[in-house]
Amino acid sequence: MDYASKEKLEKAKEYDKFKTKVLKYVLYKKRTESEVREKFADADENTLEDVIEFLKEYNYINDEEYIERSIAEFKALKNISIKEISYKLLKKGIEKNLLENYISSHYDELLNFEINSAKNIFEKKSKNMELKDIKDFLYKKGYKSESIKAAEEEFES
Repeated sequence: MDYASKEKLEKAKEYDKFKTKVLKYVLYKKRTESEVREKFADADENTLEDVIEFLKEYNYINDEEYIERSIAEFKALKNISIKEISYKLLKKGIEKNLLENYISSHYDELLNFEINSAKNIFEKKSKNMELKDIKDFLYKKGYKSESIKAAEEEFES
């Protein structure tokens, strides 16, 4: 085997080793493309690009699916505003236009969720907080005025 062949073989081994490392990182917990780039920022740029393209091609990272899964988890586990959802996903490195497209195409569903979340908060906090303080709390958490008003009306009826 000549020197050029040995060098190619070594590069292929290094690439596979790196790809395996990134794959383990992504399989441990679903990640955004941005999280992968951030975690492996010190890697060779071309190698990282190749691995990211591989991960995208085989659907190991897919930011659109990440948005859907995350919102489903938030809806199942938390009382949270649309604004808080956006903030959390942007913090994970989701592209703003991708997130805005998702929110606008699911707006009615998310608004209903936000209203129900606000209503749940009214119910929980009404035992030891004034109505005005609850509304202030909801505003600070990013709830829309229309959601707070609708939740308050449902809560009082």
